[in-house]
Amino acid sequence: MNPVIEVRSLRFAYPDGTLALDGIDVTIDSGESVALFGPNGSGKTTFVLHLNGLLAGEGDVRICGEPIGKRNLRRIRQQVGLVFQDADDQLFMPTVGEDVAFGPLNLGATPEEAQRAAAAALEQVGLAGMERRAPYHLSAGEKRRAALAGVLAMAPEILVLDEPTTALDPPGRLSLIGLLSPLRQTKLVVTHDTELARHVCGRALFFEKGKITCDGPLQQVIERMQWGAGELWSSDFGLRISNTAGA
Repeated sequence: MNPVIEVRSLRFAYPDGTLALDGIDVTIDSGESVALFGPNGSGKTTFVLHLNGLLAGEGDVRICGEPIGKRNLRRIRQQVGLVFQDADDQLFMPTVGEDVAFGPLNLGATPEEAQRAAAAALEQVGLAGMERRAPYHLSAGEKRRAALAGVLAMAPEILVLDEPTTALDPPGRLSLIGLLSPLRQTKLVVTHDTELARHVCGRALFFEKGKITCDGPLQQVIERMQWGAGELWSSDFGLRISNTAGA
């Protein structure tokens, strides 16, 4: 096994005193696809923001064996590509092509290299030929794909997606699932969507009150959540998992 994410004793509190992470210990190997489940406010997003240095708590976070620090943030952020829940938070340039090329340019690519990387990434996500489109003219699904292309253009080893199916209609959701499934990167998917997780992930973590309370094969975690907390958990989590789940 080749660990690409190693987290030990990670704690983080927000300025108002809210303890968001309370001793996280987890290892994720190269090529794994892991769903992050849990109620809103359980620490999922706070956790993934530590993986590329957007947040820094107490404890040890290592990416590809390297501890995150100020000196290597640029390299870490190339290795860990983060797709935010709201695609509008990532699309800020006048055109889609400029948006997708921004990452490679920021990493030191020449304009020609960045354009080639952007074109390849847009083709990979099904948006070839949209380089001149304004991001605000895209549909919700197209915006999500463009944001993903901006991350893929930097060739990350780890791909982190925060609620990727939020605001997508059923066709857009199915299209995104088909896009994510074959990607070879190590993937962490923060989601409430168990069907997305079933198609994309083989392992799951369940976050609760800043701790990982369940870690294992995806279907086993779903079943444990179902029978361990029942209808109360389903209501809090925003899901209703039937008694035939996994049958």
